[in-house]
Amino acid sequence: MAVKATGWARTFPAGKGVRDGREWTRHQLEALPWAADAPDTVDEIVLAVSELLTNAHLHAHSDAQLVLTWDSTCLHVSVHDEAAAVPKPRDPGPEAVSGRGVSIVQALADSWQTHAQQHGKTVTACFKPPHPEPSSATPRSTAPRRS
Repeated sequence: MAVKATGWARTFPAGKGVRDGREWTRHQLEALPWAADAPDTVDEIVLAVSELLTNAHLHAHSDAQLVLTWDSTCLHVSVHDEAAAVPKPRDPGPEAVSGRGVSIVQALADSWQTHAQQHGKTVTACFKPPHPEPSSATPRSTAPRRS
């Protein structure tokens, strides 16, 4: 059984990459045939990217490598950072201004997991669009984005 996958990767620097990560992710998702018909899923993915990049920058104090992979069933959002500590959902009090990132990702994603690696860890969340096209492993063409 062959699996066709489409993917994109980019590194976002610590301290200033979260906004760029959200915009970059939204732009990459435009290439997938289901994205225009699933704006809520796209928004959930962008929010999860924001939370994962923020966690990498805040807790690992490192750049974050973001990889998006579409395998015709699930969009895998993977963020690698240099911290060995595995993220866990917390229960912050109602007045807390942080501490909800992992819980947000857990609530939005169809599944998520963490992989410890020699130099840090990778957190991967899977998002299944409501009605992907059967042959949607190949993205639509998109013109290069001008900044």
